[in-house]
Amino acid sequence: MLKRCGWTMAAAGLVALGMPAAAAVLGPEAPACRAEANVPAVLVRVDGFKARTGGLRVQIYGSNPDDFLEKGRKLKRIDLPVTPRGAMEVCVALPKAGNYAVAVRHDIDGSGKSGWNDGGGFSRNPKLSLFSYKPKYEEVVVGVGAGTRTVDVRLNYRQGLSIGPVRREG
Repeated sequence: MLKRCGWTMAAAGLVALGMPAAAAVLGPEAPACRAEANVPAVLVRVDGFKARTGGLRVQIYGSNPDDFLEKGRKLKRIDLPVTPRGAMEVCVALPKAGNYAVAVRHDIDGSGKSGWNDGGGFSRNPKLSLFSYKPKYEEVVVGVGAGTRTVDVRLNYRQGLSIGPVRREG
């Protein structure tokens, strides 16, 4: 009882100090990322938003490199509104352990169409450019076992004649 009480007090102290709470796991498949689920899943942690508007799309591609980023060949797609702050953690259940690629798009204006100001990113965060904004499958593939694999994705946006994470002044 004392340990639980102490933990509760410590958590309350962090909140009182203005420390951010852990992000809630989002998406219709969120239960698949619970420890007790013990099923193949990816927890896609997306950060680096240029604006807190529009929608976020997470797409999963399977082990066939020829399917990667091809229209109609994704295994899964989850669309969510962008949250007001912090990283977004989106859980996606997978059919089996294996190799997968994650593609993320921030539809900044919520139009449902790809736009010049939209952001995007991939598993393993490959470097992108205006001439090479679609990485090779080998650059983004991640292995997923029986449990949840966390995949961090940093969003990239067009900035003049380059593409990269939003530069924060500080």
